[in-house]
Amino acid sequence: MQKIRPFLWFDKEAEEAANFYTSVFPNSRIVEVSRYTGAGPGPDGSVTTVTFVLDGQEFIALNGGPHFRFNEAISFFVSCDSQEEVDLLWQALSADGRGQCGWVKDRFGVSWQIVPRVLGEMLHDKDPERSRRVMQAMLRMEKLDIAALTAAYNEA
Repeated sequence: MQKIRPFLWFDKEAEEAANFYTSVFPNSRIVEVSRYTGAGPGPDGSVTTVTFVLDGQEFIALNGGPHFRFNEAISFFVSCDSQEEVDLLWQALSADGRGQCGWVKDRFGVSWQIVPRVLGEMLHDKDPERSRRVMQAMLRMEKLDIAALTAAYNEA
């Protein structure tokens, strides 16, 4: 068990969300599903929590009722090695195909940042002009485009 694990509060979609997320990310699995018993507060036999792993990171999802909703103050940052991976995750996770600067919200309301690993290298370049051009290019994008970011980076 990891010492620190993200804990996600859903109304009643914890198991559906965990199944969806484990279908999207490689090396992922459901670890455990716990159910309410006569002690409540949910209906007997309904899912209380789901522990799952996404590419090595443990999560817990709770069916806690409609009291809280997700917002953009918390998001999951996913480093991608290729445009193909960016495209695949963007398509799978974005509820409406829209976002800004690589951020998308899934059908459960959870926010994700789908970011090519090379972006960090470009933004932290010692040449501030290169970094500025990359930042400006990124700010105009929804889904991040490695070729367009690279073109901005290499612009003379």
